[in-house]
Amino acid sequence: MRGISAKSLDEVLAVVGAVQGPTGDLGAELFEIVSTLDREPALRRVLTDPSTESGAKAGLAEQVFGQQVSADALKILRSAVSGRWASGRDLTDGLETAGVTALIAGADAAGELDAVETELFEVGRLVRSDAELRQVVSDRALPAAAKGELLSSLLGDKVTSTTKALAAQAVAARTGSFERVLTAFGQTAAARRNRLLAEVRVAAELSDDERNRLAAALGKKYGREVQLNIVVDPSIVGGIAVSIGDEIVDGSMSTRLEGARRRLAG
Repeated sequence: MRGISAKSLDEVLAVVGAVQGPTGDLGAELFEIVSTLDREPALRRVLTDPSTESGAKAGLAEQVFGQQVSADALKILRSAVSGRWASGRDLTDGLETAGVTALIAGADAAGELDAVETELFEVGRLVRSDAELRQVVSDRALPAAAKGELLSSLLGDKVTSTTKALAAQAVAARTGSFERVLTAFGQTAAARRNRLLAEVRVAAELSDDERNRLAAALGKKYGREVQLNIVVDPSIVGGIAVSIGDEIVDGSMSTRLEGARRRLAG
């Protein structure tokens, strides 16, 4: 987000950060508000109408949601509708970000943040590796709630409640594909500790010492702590391929061999 929407989002996140106590349920409440506003574009337009006084918009929000959500969720919503947004969609995107932030904060307070970062990556891999599941999750004709329930049932008790909630929200694919949204949620988790996420593809599992040395080397290069998500991929033969954001450092043997083959064919 940019401009006035970015400023409003900062103000909303400041309210989230000031909440005392557990914030996991708060995240779920904010997601429910987002879902309602997505279904009711007329309400969303009124709540983002710059010609309507902030107090009136806050009062309407309280009238609609006051009996459905907690006082903390209502406080965040009032802050959101009192702000200025470039579009109605920016309002709901901002509230979704607030929900993700609340869930991540709860996981951090519970000492589960490392687990959530790893689990989000593994959930993405699970969906990518199963063509039928990926098709279902990506099908926009299916209700997001049904897809979320399916994914939650598959994950069961194998992941934290935070990961299940984030994965269930990601299937709505509000700002991109499921995989893209899930990756963005993982980046939000990493950013809480000022970390970068790195996907590392190797031919064989790395030892703890190799992981630590690689993380240290990447941390030195980028000036920030790096969380490694390891993917064992025998097809790369040897070496290592690292992706951080849009940057890819491919030192795999398969890539080198392919490059040599092309030069010889040349």
